[in-house]
Amino acid sequence: MVEKSDVRVVRCGGSKINLRPPIISTDSRFVLCASGDSVKVYSTRTEEWLHSLQGHTNQVTGIALNPANHLQVYSCSADGTVKLWDFIDGILIKTFIIGYRLFAIYVNINTYFLTILILSICFQLVAVHLPKSAEQEVEAKELSAVSSRISPNPSCTAFGREGQYIAFARHLQLNVYFFRKQKTYSFSLKATDKKGAKNAFTCIACHPADDCIATGHEDGKIRLWRNFIHTKEYTYSTQHWHHNAVNTLCFTPEGTNLLSGGIESVLVQWQYGAGNRKEFLPRLGGSILHVSTSSDGQLFCTSHSDNKITVIESSFKVCGVIQGLVKDAVFTDLMIDPRSKALVLNGKPGHLQFYSLLRDKHLYNLDIVQQEYIYEAGLDQFEVVKAAFDIKGYWLATVEERGQKSSDLEFVLKLWAYDERTQSFVLNTTITAAHTDRIISMCFSSSEETTMLVTTAEDGQFKAWCQGADADTQQDQSFWSCDFVGSYHNLTPTNCSFSADSSLLAVSFQEVITIWSPDTWELLTTLCQPPGVVRDLCFGQLSCSKYLIATTTRNLLCCWNLLTCALEWSTSVEVSKLQPDPLSENVAAFSYQSKHTDLFVFKPNEPRPLFTHKNVCSEKIHRAVFVPREELLNNCDESSQWLNRSQLYFLTQNMVFHNFTCVSLVQLVIDDSIAVTPFYLLLGKHRQQQQKLNTPSHPAADKPQQPQGSVTITELLHTPAHVLPAASVLCSMFVSSLLISNTGVREMESSEQEMNSEKEEEHSEEEMEACDSQQELRAQGSVDEVTPKLSKAQERELKRVRKTDFSWMAGLIDSKP
Repeated sequence: MVEKSDVRVVRCGGSKINLRPPIISTDSRFVLCASGDSVKVYSTRTEEWLHSLQGHTNQVTGIALNPANHLQVYSCSADGTVKLWDFIDGILIKTFIIGYRLFAIYVNINTYFLTILILSICFQLVAVHLPKSAEQEVEAKELSAVSSRISPNPSCTAFGREGQYIAFARHLQLNVYFFRKQKTYSFSLKATDKKGAKNAFTCIACHPADDCIATGHEDGKIRLWRNFIHTKEYTYSTQHWHHNAVNTLCFTPEGTNLLSGGIESVLVQWQYGAGNRKEFLPRLGGSILHVSTSSDGQLFCTSHSDNKITVIESSFKVCGVIQGLVKDAVFTDLMIDPRSKALVLNGKPGHLQFYSLLRDKHLYNLDIVQQEYIYEAGLDQFEVVKAAFDIKGYWLATVEERGQKSSDLEFVLKLWAYDERTQSFVLNTTITAAHTDRIISMCFSSSEETTMLVTTAEDGQFKAWCQGADADTQQDQSFWSCDFVGSYHNLTPTNCSFSADSSLLAVSFQEVITIWSPDTWELLTTLCQPPGVVRDLCFGQLSCSKYLIATTTRNLLCCWNLLTCALEWSTSVEVSKLQPDPLSENVAAFSYQSKHTDLFVFKPNEPRPLFTHKNVCSEKIHRAVFVPREELLNNCDESSQWLNRSQLYFLTQNMVFHNFTCVSLVQLVIDDSIAVTPFYLLLGKHRQQQQKLNTPSHPAADKPQQPQGSVTITELLHTPAHVLPAASVLCSMFVSSLLISNTGVREMESSEQEMNSEKEEEHSEEEMEACDSQQELRAQGSVDEVTPKLSKAQERELKRVRKTDFSWMAGLIDSKP
């Protein structure tokens, strides 16, 4: 067995679960949603992620239940394939190759409709015949165009009256296509009405039983279209509650209610045929993007802009929340909570989210702003822009700000203390005037004895904040106050960093790096930076703590030796992100050039990289973090030893997490004369040891042939357990398949026994003659010696005993200590 290791980039979570409407299984036990290039399956009861259906090579753009089998689901992807899955067991059943980029799938009894992209500019709705074949991959060639006036938004297409017609809208035009007549009726609206409202279509839904089409519009109105069989005699009624665009519409399976949602984050239930009678379910989180219902109408599902799925009972009661990584703007760096080892970054507006990378699951939100967020476009509200943890995880510092212009800028510095009783962070100190201008960066000291926070701002100052007793209340509880204010030649500070033992503080002022002593606040030295403003700044760790590394806007990576205050080395490379590993001497540098990002891992004491990975991704990386391992990684190659203690994660612009994983490549070296079965791969090592101990002297050609890989064993190992028959039924068949065939062995054994018996008889006769001759000699030599003589019955018994095999006693004797 030969073992090698390879470092690969693996997507590890964070994909969207709100791209397309989720679907609920027929028994209402599961929720399925498209997530990246896979389909995720969740439990409606526990809200836990069960497994993923993986097999597509590009974004999954649509999912639909198989009407012929309620345990199967279809998925389409931009890779040009439609796949059929058993979503209970997570098994891929069949792949249909279409050959075009697919953007949506609609299933209507036995007909399948796809939205495909033609020449990158035209979206077309086509009907496809999925052939029945025993092959795993089948090419679907029978495509028939339905319409080329399809909107790229799948919410603008719907089937009506059990598939008798299909309605699709685009811009200001509604089209209804009848399959039997093969005729399309079109209806148009003006861009604005008399009151200036916007009439563009945003979504569409068809009543399951009546000839009624509900359409949503940009102005928040909902129109119910009837009598659309006749182009000139159609009518529509208008209902209005939403103050902004209607994002989604959905009828319940019976058609008694119409569900709608929009930016207000309120689910509205309209009673069909009852005018404006409606019910509301408010405060669901982010904007509602999609609504779907179960086949029995007992459960509703809403997808939200904050990458969340809410499961709602028909009584309008929330019974479950499936939260993914919140897809919002990320202003903070990627941080690791020292206590929970969770990833911390911006969450929903005004919050920090704690996310488990190991389970790819959202843990909880921490409300920083502590104000109700108003979902309204263009409204300026507070956002969390900076955050940092101390080394033990006892303190959390945050900066929230509001206002794009300097004249309207508002910002607040808050320090949070961890409460053991509530197992959460509690606000300790609020500083409303920490600086006179925007805070650029901040960091905690690395010492476990004393905790200090340093902030830099555009006002040209950096400030040190320390704990102290409240002079007014004289309580034991400590609060934070300013301990020192520093500046350098009226330059703007850009970055700050503490050394590993917190004995030094480095603050960069544009092109100059200053080194300060936190004990006396004395300026120790300055490092003249080559041309370019300092972009990133960090100290080395462990044995490389005497080095200081920095990157500049002039595409330079520099390293200084603080013992000699001299430039150790520098290289010309465009570094978009510099990330040190707190548990080792390694430093990771992401370099963007030639429209792709490369990774370099190096130690500050050596200018040559330990590890390089070309073409990590096609976009620039701005956020990365080293995550400590729970157990050290051993037995890996020298090129991957930098991953022993930590794993490197980075975040793409699409809010998808990737990491660098050490993959062991195990190669089995097997003798060609030995048959390979599934059990041999598990027990081959033990079998080889036994063969070495019990190797006979005769050549290998005399060995009985090992059993070949059985189809029965293969099916038994790869078939799900709950599908197999009972173990008692399979026992005899399974054991028989493992045994070596004994038909030929018995014939050989019988012939060998006959030959052995003849030889033993001849041998026994010779022995008896020798015994008689010895007895005669003894009788002649000694008169006094009496020799016992055996009877014929005793001779026969002696022959029988000689034929008995007592070889089993040898193993018993050898096993004794």
